[in-house]
Amino acid sequence: MNRRTFLQTSSALATLGLAGCTPRIAPTSAATAPTLPWYDAPTSIPPIQADIDRIFRITVCLRPFRAAGPRLEAERVGDKLVIHNYGHGGSGWSLSWGYAQRAVDMARGAAMSSRDLAIIGCGALGLTAALTAQRAGFKVTIYAKERPPFVRSARATGSWTPDSRVGLTYAVSPYFAADWESTARASFAMYQSFLGMPGSPIEWTDRYDLSDGPSAAPYYNPPPNTVRHDFIHLNNRIADLTPAYREMPPGSTPFPTKIVRRSSSLTFNVADYSRQLLNDFLIAGGQIETREFFTPQDLTALPQPVLIHCTGYNARHLFSDDSIIPIRGQIAWLIPQEGVNYGFYYHQLNVLARRDGIVIQPTPQGEETGWNDANEQPDRAEAEAGVRQLQALYARMAPGSPRS
Repeated sequence: MNRRTFLQTSSALATLGLAGCTPRIAPTSAATAPTLPWYDAPTSIPPIQADIDRIFRITVCLRPFRAAGPRLEAERVGDKLVIHNYGHGGSGWSLSWGYAQRAVDMARGAAMSSRDLAIIGCGALGLTAALTAQRAGFKVTIYAKERPPFVRSARATGSWTPDSRVGLTYAVSPYFAADWESTARASFAMYQSFLGMPGSPIEWTDRYDLSDGPSAAPYYNPPPNTVRHDFIHLNNRIADLTPAYREMPPGSTPFPTKIVRRSSSLTFNVADYSRQLLNDFLIAGGQIETREFFTPQDLTALPQPVLIHCTGYNARHLFSDDSIIPIRGQIAWLIPQEGVNYGFYYHQLNVLARRDGIVIQPTPQGEETGWNDANEQPDRAEAEAGVRQLQALYARMAPGSPRS
């Protein structure tokens, strides 16, 4: 959802995200050009068919951002204990299992007269909380207005981004970083159990960071007077989980940029992944009831004594929580291509090839893109501009380039 989708495993590049400036890269001379061992040679990088008429849908997601970080706390609503689990910014999928475990632990610690538990919401946080509760021995019912693929989290970019706009440096508690790390590691460990499964709900794919060098336009060049928010960046705490970015030898990839760096990260093929979570929940005896809630008092009509509340951005209205700030993110989806399974970031354009479509996402203001914008209407012009930017990059590639 932002350029750090592809920079997360490099502490040096993460620092650039903090500074919001052009990377200071010394030109690579022939004498110091990087080399790779034979076993680390680049894999095939086929071009994406970047045609406007291959856009098959345009989606908009509102990330529920809270300056203080995700809300994980309990409160009484009538005779119900409501455990809040929302406000994860651009890190909902990435942190979902770790926060689900913490929310379920709070439910287990409550004095309950029965093992019946309610989950409010059926997105990334709701589904993982429901499955985690089942494994802890609860009988679980999900109450939600929508379920996948109609929930907001079904429109996510689908990349492992555990610290993507998850809080502001000055607003989080002194314990936030340590709590975040344990939550991120727990989520990451759970994702490994989905690798190699039919449909590839989770898989490792290569990512490339492309740069034209020090003279190129900065990654983050907001209009004058744009407020820059001090988003907290914590990926250096889990740098051991994913490969570091490595500079590729000149000419080893078809990309025409001066600097090419490669790493690998987790990709969530959200359509298949969310379907599998939903099926796992139902197979384990879970129930789903379609219901919409308008006020906290509506929750008191439910039969379960304890509820885990996971409505994401909807919590802003349901609980009148003005601490939630929408961060709009739009994706133009190109038809998926067999053999195209990589992603890259170049000049504020985020591209990620997934099994269920190829993500094309311009981020003209870097992390500030979409700040406090609750408009969920697709912008066709923005979508086409992103595809044209991709076309311009491919136009610079000579036919028959290495590995193309």
